Amino acid sequence: MSFAGTFKALAHPIRREILTLLKEKSLTAGEIASHFDLAGATISHHLSILKKAGLVVERREKNFIYYELCTSVLEDIMTWFADLKERSGDENE
Repeated sequence: MSFAGTFKALAHPIRREILTLLKEKSLTAGEIASHFDLAGATISHHLSILKKAGLVVERREKNFIYYELCTSVLEDIMTWFADLKERSGDENE
């Protein structure tokens, strides 16, 4: 997915909170849903958007699907921001 899609995924506060939860450990959809007062289908929708953006990956273990934070996309964005900052810093000198 493009940076635009990633930024769109990050724009929603529920999705940002899901990422914060996954920063600590892998969780099932049910475990994620227990932190919100939302329908399971709504959590699934948010997880789908995060997966399409490459921010979350799923791992199957027996009868469960665990969701994990995928930091490679975040690292790409941070590198891009650092490059922008570096370039803008060069122009101010």
